[in-house]
Amino acid sequence: MSTAQEPHQEQDPAPALRKESSQQKQTPPPRRATIPLIFSLLFLVLSLYIIFLPPQSRTDTRVFSDPPSSPPLRPISESIPASDSTMSSSEQTFIAIKPDGVQRGLIGPIISRFENRGFKLVAIKLTTPGKAHLEKHYADLAGKPFFPGLIEYMNSGPICAMVWEGRDAVKTGRVILGATNPLASSPGTIRGDFAIDVGRNVCHGSDSVENAQKEIALWFKEGEAVSYKGAQFDWIYEKA
Repeated sequence: MSTAQEPHQEQDPAPALRKESSQQKQTPPPRRATIPLIFSLLFLVLSLYIIFLPPQSRTDTRVFSDPPSSPPLRPISESIPASDSTMSSSEQTFIAIKPDGVQRGLIGPIISRFENRGFKLVAIKLTTPGKAHLEKHYADLAGKPFFPGLIEYMNSGPICAMVWEGRDAVKTGRVILGATNPLASSPGTIRGDFAIDVGRNVCHGSDSVENAQKEIALWFKEGEAVSYKGAQFDWIYEKA
């Protein structure tokens, strides 16, 4: 007795396709080998750097050696030149305000420059010394072509003669006056502020300690320069 065959039922493929598609979506994509690639690039860059590095940079052992030793530090007292710390605070210089400076009323401003710097005025007088005295003062310039005109100019009016005292007074006094040619003098100096022409340069200052002593002796009698301690001395000098 034969059994009747059941009719063949075709299955719908849509569910299977949907299941397979869903599994594909859930499966993460395979990771790329990024880490080995990064290390390869770094190795390549390092290799190129070593190849193109200058030879002296590769062979210079000073990079890995100890740094050169610096000279030992000296105490502050040793760093200051001996001349600055031992120079006498009683050095004197001769300063003269020439006839043009007197006539222009510059005696006060010029005195203020020296006082404000800290120098002490120990002698001052307004004088007309005469031709013979001036020729003796400028004896070192007697052979110069401008000598006659210089004597005539200096003898044309009163001169304010002064003696200033203080540490390094001669050198610093010249700095305060400025260059002989006013046009070359820096602003802030007496000639840089008050003069233009070299033949009317307002003032004179000793150019050495030796000449200062000679000029003071020429212009002032013994005892005319006063010796005293200024009230501001201890506020100007740390040591005498």
